[in-house]
Amino acid sequence: MIKTMRNRRRLLKFQAAYYCATGISPLVSMRLFETVTGKKRDRWLVQMVGLLAASIGLSLWLSSRSEETESAALALSFSSALAFAGIDITHVCRRRISPVYLFDAAIELLIVGLIALSSF
Repeated sequence: MIKTMRNRRRLLKFQAAYYCATGISPLVSMRLFETVTGKKRDRWLVQMVGLLAASIGLSLWLSSRSEETESAALALSFSSALAFAGIDITHVCRRRISPVYLFDAAIELLIVGLIALSSF
């Protein structure tokens, strides 16, 4: 049980760091972000989604510091990873966004799987 809790906290820390890094990247350099992901039409929307990802990351980071991982933090972790993966896959398949987003989807689905495994 203690090992499971430690692993959950590590996973939340990883996800938190990933969301904060990817979330603030379009704010730090939109040019570099677009070089990796492709040209964006509504830059303000990209920045807003980035800020929301960073906000989720901050919440997950704070939750990871707790001795016991709350179900609300696990729900946020699972649902946000599933949402990002779903939108990535859907819009890559529709050829609306770059296939590079499949890399993000793979990371998100890995997080979903690890959260699911840690819940049993």
